[in-house]
Amino acid sequence: MGMQYDVLASAPLTATGQVTDNAGTPVALTRLRIKGLYYVSGATAGSVVFRDGGSGGKVLLTMNTPASAASGSNYIIVPGEGILVGTNLHGTVTTTTSVVVFYG
Repeated sequence: MGMQYDVLASAPLTATGQVTDNAGTPVALTRLRIKGLYYVSGATAGSVVFRDGGSGGKVLLTMNTPASAASGSNYIIVPGEGILVGTNLHGTVTTTTSVVVFYG
């Protein structure tokens, strides 16, 4: 079975806003499938909420991040074909140092 599509990595999201590509001039990510996530925890427990269509869009995933004084990190694989984002991907970051989205 061959690869279905290329998997790319977003720019690290360190504050609430649109998730962008990792290019020199960031561009908001449009239709895609979230394949995985890598996050770095903050000193206290936090969360990252991903929405489709901006800050008021449909919630696709709420990911709680544990407290880690040493800024612990974790990689999460999204099962199956991933989570479909139909228009654009927005992330609300609360007490989490950063998150990178792997997408295709």
